[in-house]
Formats: sequence, structure tokens, C-alpha cells
Amino acid sequence: MNIAFTIAKKIAFNSQKTFSAFIIKLSIAATAISVAAMILTLCFVNGFQQTVGNKVFGFWGHIRVQQFETSKSLVATETPILKSDTVTQIILKHPNVASVGAFATKTAIIDKNRDIEGILLKGITPDYNTKQLESFITKGRLLQFKDSGYSKEIMVSAPIAQLLQIHVLDTVKIYFVSNTDTEAIKSARKLVVVGIYKTGIEEFDKLFAITDLAFIQRVNNWDANQIGGYEIFVKNAALAEQTNADIHNELPLVWMSRTVKEIYQNIFDWLNIQDVNRNVVFTIMAIVAIINLITCLLILVLERTKMVGILKSIGLPNWQIQKIFLYYAGMITLIGVSVGCFIGLGICFLQLQTHFISLDEAAYYVSNAPIQIIWWQIATVCVATALVCFLSLMIPSLIVRNVQPVKAIQFR
Repeated sequence: MNIAFTIAKKIAFNSQKTFSAFIIKLSIAATAISVAAMILTLCFVNGFQQTVGNKVFGFWGHIRVQQFETSKSLVATETPILKSDTVTQIILKHPNVASVGAFATKTAIIDKNRDIEGILLKGITPDYNTKQLESFITKGRLLQFKDSGYSKEIMVSAPIAQLLQIHVLDTVKIYFVSNTDTEAIKSARKLVVVGIYKTGIEEFDKLFAITDLAFIQRVNNWDANQIGGYEIFVKNAALAEQTNADIHNELPLVWMSRTVKEIYQNIFDWLNIQDVNRNVVFTIMAIVAIINLITCLLILVLERTKMVGILKSIGLPNWQIQKIFLYYAGMITLIGVSVGCFIGLGICFLQLQTHFISLDEAAYYVSNAPIQIIWWQIATVCVATALVCFLSLMIPSLIVRNVQPVKAIQFR
């Protein structure tokens, strides 16, 4: 029979109302709150980074391939380059590449009833990966392409539509930047708005409109083989940088490739800051849990000083007496961690179902707090917290070794 465990269980489930009972409840509550806070932080940060990252990738792909230039603006129109079967084959042969599509952009002015706004047209092709793009549509539909000529359809963002009072099936005029007013009038085109989209990312929604690449080719007097570049969607976003490096090394000298993380570095740097916030919360919550449990064990040892003296006087070794308190503290730790895990996951599932935690989309790119539960991370938090707390409890348990039986039995 395990004497230490039996005594610890007897003490733990003692129904007497003592000061230590209050301290135990307080320690369990503190441990539960700490674990719940760590789980919530982890799930929120994971969800936030994944959701915002997917929005950027959904709009621009993971890798962009264009003509090589020493310095390229993030939103400037591209230098035209000829389509290349060689480049396409280099891209598609990589095992992590899911799809590749040509694109081009062009600065323009959109006019609706003489209300105007500067935009950047993004032209795409019929084989463009529109799976993610479709998820951004709030009204209307995706573009429909023609077998010959160009589609006279356009998709605008919700902020631009609201600003210019544009609705689905409205006709808008598109003017292009030129040297003279006469040329600007000649270059005006009428397009039908077939869809309104919203990514939630202000940098995209206040600037871009989506149309047919053939339309941009026509306006620029490009031939059918001239494009702005290629957008690449990968199967595993975690391997995007390695995929980009592999492709870049094989491209002809006139071509270059960059990850979208490089192009929109400000967004991803901001997302990476969330890792720092997560680590700060983890550190603070772990310290709170450890301090509370150590304080709890100290009080338990002091309250049971007389019992320690009696056990020593009948010959029970110091280590066996230490184990009594370690078992006791271990029970408190496990209860606290279990309750904290239940609360943390409960709030996560509640948020997934109800979205009761809302955010300012203009500031955070999302309208409600996103959640991503990665089970091995949750298990790691629970196990690591229990282990660290238990190891920390070895220190106050050493007090037992210094207790003198005669004085301890007289202790009141």
C-alpha cells in the first residue's frame, strides 16, 4: 500500500472547513484561470494569424513571379513580360505548387454618376484560382470570361461600392491615366459591376477592383502573350519560402520571384508581433500559477506541522512525508489544469458557434475573434503547466526535512 498517497487522499477529501481549504480553492481557481488564459491566447493567436494570412494569400496567392527589377513598388503597375511555357513548366513541376495564373494591374479612375475614386485594376484569367476569391464576395458573382475579346465585367470592393453608391449590375466608367484630357476620354471604358467583394484588409479593399486580364491588355495595347506576371498558390503555406527559393533559382535571368510575405511585409510583421504577445501572456500566467501553488503548499505544510512531527516520531522517512504533500499538491494542480482546460476550450467552442467576441475589422482585418484549435498544442500547454508546477512544488516540500518531531508535536 502507498502510505503517502493514502494519507494525501485522506487530507485532500477532508470535509472540515479550515483556512487551508479556502487557500486550496483559491489555488485551484488561479491555476484554472492561468491555463484557460493560455489556451485562449494560443487559439486566438493561431486563428488570427491563419485567418488574416489566408485573406492575403486568397487575394494575391503565395508567390509572385514577374520581370526582374532591382526595385519594385508594392502596388505599381507591372512592366509587361511575355508569357513563357518554360517558366510555367518550372513553376508547375514543383511538388508544392497547387496552381499558377497570369495577372496584370493598371491604375485607373472609376466613375459613377460623376463621383470618382482612384483604383488599381487587377486583371485575371479564366484559369485563375478563384476558390478563395469567391469567399470574399458579399453580393453578386465572379467574373465570366469570353472565348474571344474581353469581358466587360468588373468586381469592386464593398468600401468603394459604398463610397460611390455602386450596386450589382450598375454600369461604371473606367478612365485611365494619360498625358492629355482627350486621350483620357478616348481611353474611357464602360464595365458592368457583377460582384462586390470584401476581404476586410483595408490595403486591398480601398484600392483594388478585379477585371479581365484581356481588358487590361487591350487598354495597354499589349498583345495576348503580354502579362504582368504569374501568381502561384501553394499546397502548404508553411513551405512557401522554400518553394519560392527553389523556383527563383531555376527562373531565367529576366524573371524574379518573391513571396507575398515579402511584398506585404508590414502585414505579416504585425501578425508576427502576436507571437510576442502570446509569449508574454504565457510567462505571466505560468508565474501566477506557480506562485499560487507554492504558497498553497507552504500553508498546507505549516498547517500540518503537528502531523509531520508525529509521522517522523514513528519513523516515517522524510521522503515519504514529502510525497504526502507532493501528492496533495499534485491533485490540486491536476484539478486546476483540468478545470482551466475545460473553461478555455468551452469559451473557444462558444466563440466558434456564436462569434460573441467582435472586433473592429478596420483595425484587425477581421470582424470577430477567429479561433483555431490545434489539439497537440492544447495538450502541450496542459502537460507542460502541470509538470512545471509540480517540479516547482519540490522546493517548499523540502521544509519537511527541517521539522523537528518534538517541537512539531507541541506546535499549535
